[in-house]
Amino acid sequence: MTTSLTCWGNYPFAPQSGRPCHWQADVRPQWQQLIESHGTTLPFGNGRSYGDSCLAQSSHVLHLRPLNRFIEADWENGEICAEAGVTLGEILQLAIPRGWFLHVTPGTRHVTLGGAVANDVHGKNHHRYGTFAHSLVCFALHRSVQSPMICSPQENSQWFAATIGGLGLTGVITWVRVRLRKIQSSLIDSTRVRFNSLDDFFALSAEMDTRHEYSVAWIDCLARGNALGRGCFTAGDHSETGPLEVFARPLLSVPIRPPISLINPLTLKLFNHHYWKRQPASRQYRKVPCSSFFYPLDNIENWNRIYGRKGFQQFQCVLPASVAAAALAELLKSIARNGGGSFLAVLKRCGDISSPGWLSFPMPGTSLALDFPQNHELTKTLLPRLDAIVREAGGRLYPAKDAHMSGSDFRQAYPAWEQLEAMRDPALMSRFWQRVTR
Repeated sequence: MTTSLTCWGNYPFAPQSGRPCHWQADVRPQWQQLIESHGTTLPFGNGRSYGDSCLAQSSHVLHLRPLNRFIEADWENGEICAEAGVTLGEILQLAIPRGWFLHVTPGTRHVTLGGAVANDVHGKNHHRYGTFAHSLVCFALHRSVQSPMICSPQENSQWFAATIGGLGLTGVITWVRVRLRKIQSSLIDSTRVRFNSLDDFFALSAEMDTRHEYSVAWIDCLARGNALGRGCFTAGDHSETGPLEVFARPLLSVPIRPPISLINPLTLKLFNHHYWKRQPASRQYRKVPCSSFFYPLDNIENWNRIYGRKGFQQFQCVLPASVAAAALAELLKSIARNGGGSFLAVLKRCGDISSPGWLSFPMPGTSLALDFPQNHELTKTLLPRLDAIVREAGGRLYPAKDAHMSGSDFRQAYPAWEQLEAMRDPALMSRFWQRVTR
């Protein structure tokens, strides 16, 4: 039985027919059937990629979320092996009560292990721990015309590097072994303070990044003039005291997708103004649950529906440290002039810990992520202007979040794409890869 699957942003709207793999032994026969019927396919996890990197060119995918079993857990040394469809949240449900946590986690716990590898996810502690790749021990990779192989830094190292951040194109990951880190509590000692400008952000980041493991900022992207770049800075560390509690169920849910986006210039202006005013003017120190610190949006089920039937696009870029301040100012000025804006505008510094993955997104500098309701003006005017600023600054966009990047921008920003293309499984092709390499 097949299922209909979409990307998280619902743009482009290209429903995928998902062929579920309930057992590892199902992968090869299901894959072969898809090749015979449709030529190419793509592995699909929990559908948390925002754009078209998780969408098969053929619109027929191998659905790996049903591969959701734990294979082995070493709670003495903090190492776990699980099938590729297991989510990071499911790992934490077992790990937190035993005093373990992920070394690196993105902003949602609903990413699968396979997806975390394929997109080499990063988080609020990139300046300390780098990307998800640095916690990997090994994984199993299946290819359409080869025997399965174990990939690690020591074994099949080329395949290891190609598959990390390789967008599911080198083969199908069936299981992953990952290292965890010891924690004493599920609480986070957080520091929170609002700031008035981009200069204030960089000053806070320079101070806080050296003192705290986690740091991130929210930006009011509609602010102009002297208030350009104002926002709220949050830093944190795992607390040494407190309970080891797992996540509570979300309290809110968006039950339907409205015909039009609930995010518009009026609601954005009101939200951004009042949200900024509510933030503490002086540093506020609190213990907060790890769920609200790492995964605030996970507390609202199906939050992506608020953007309506047309969906949304996320624009996430990283800018080199030497030009980040000037380029960010230009990005924010363009967004404010456009008036479209984003209530989710996340700013954070990336460190200089390089990933083994050839197409890994982070580089030393500053990353900005924003969500925009999909409309004609966004595609025609705003995104091309933002892309030009990033291009001129020598930055790049994040393929896992992208639905519009030009082929020339991608190839310039990710010169190792040709190496990946040479190792791509010919039976795997995404809409993203076809768009940026063809």
